[in-house]
Amino acid sequence: MDFDPVTETDPKVAEALEGETTRQEDTLAMIASENHASETVLAAQGSALTNKYAEGYPGARYYGGCENVDQVEQLAIDRAKELYDADHANVQPHSGTQANMAVYFSVLEPGDKILSLDLNHGGHLSHGHPVNFSGKLYEVEQYEIDPETGRVDYEMLNEKAHEFEPDIIVSGFSAYPRVVDWERVQETADEVGAYHLADMAHITGLVATGEHPNPVGIADFTTGSTHKTIRAGRGGMILTDEEHADAIDKTVFPGIQGGPLMHNIAGKAVGFAEALEPEFEDYMEQTVSNAKALGESMMERGFKLVSGGTDNHLILVDLRQSHPDVTGNDAADALEEAGIVLNANTVPGETRSAMEPSGIRIGSPGLTTRGFDEAEMREVGALISRVLDNIEDESVIAEVSEEVERLTDEHPLYK
Repeated sequence: MDFDPVTETDPKVAEALEGETTRQEDTLAMIASENHASETVLAAQGSALTNKYAEGYPGARYYGGCENVDQVEQLAIDRAKELYDADHANVQPHSGTQANMAVYFSVLEPGDKILSLDLNHGGHLSHGHPVNFSGKLYEVEQYEIDPETGRVDYEMLNEKAHEFEPDIIVSGFSAYPRVVDWERVQETADEVGAYHLADMAHITGLVATGEHPNPVGIADFTTGSTHKTIRAGRGGMILTDEEHADAIDKTVFPGIQGGPLMHNIAGKAVGFAEALEPEFEDYMEQTVSNAKALGESMMERGFKLVSGGTDNHLILVDLRQSHPDVTGNDAADALEEAGIVLNANTVPGETRSAMEPSGIRIGSPGLTTRGFDEAEMREVGALISRVLDNIEDESVIAEVSEEVERLTDEHPLYK
């Protein structure tokens, strides 16, 4: 990429930018919450829109000179509504977490009750973890994964809902490899008179193409990140019906945010347009196929996968059975040394701490963006296994690093 203007004025920042571009080119990005945006999205996010203050919404701003940013935001809204068959879309949240915050602040009071998936079982910090605002402001109870099946225990969810009587039930995840039954969660929410927030942060792309069922029109609110599987500008969004539209918009602004990041909203608009193209359906289908192939490769080599496989873009590996002395952090560090970047993750029934967990989470979106297919994903599974089976052998790590270099050379990221 061309960093000449930065190089001339701030060589230290230019060096870091160049270094990050090189790092992404030369490593396998397998963190499930990451992806590689197109050069078009990157250009939109690096545009002059970063200069424009635009508090308010299209056609109702607090500043002048917003005719162009109005057009960009309206395009992002219309495209999000089309992608997800939604009545209303707010594309201003700076992140998925702030999208969740806006929903909570729209319908809950401090001290109200949230029922959500436990973090150790695949949930998210913003679903009520004690260190997060959601756990500090609200009373939280959590449901779990069935330890036998590795899937959400919907009967437990239902029983806890009737006992706890939550004001809102949160479905969705940050580390769950299976399809979420939105309708079953909604049935429970209806039984106990609770709102239902479906957090599809990880699977926005899968939902957009029908690879995963759509929660919009089932749940009261749907939130998502816009930079993961959907591969658009960095940030979040909220989808809802007309009944809750005004409350959501007023909560986002002026409730919890000031001026929207218009350059990021431009990236969202461009990325949503890309997701409406037929090629994006092929990409999402390949992303799921690649995750399945990777999981099969890992299982063939003796690794235990939570739930025994995947329906989406990620696999969750529980190392305790195959590598009892290896923590998730140990695994992630050794693999990064070999050029494979993923993250340590808690697993259901975690026996270590969240800071030193027993699993690793591995995603397929980034490699699928580069053009990897099932055969290459199986090869990557073999490379991961080789490192973890020889985690202290620097010669093996060096050999795997050479194989990673070959794969990245064969699939350049930004030509």
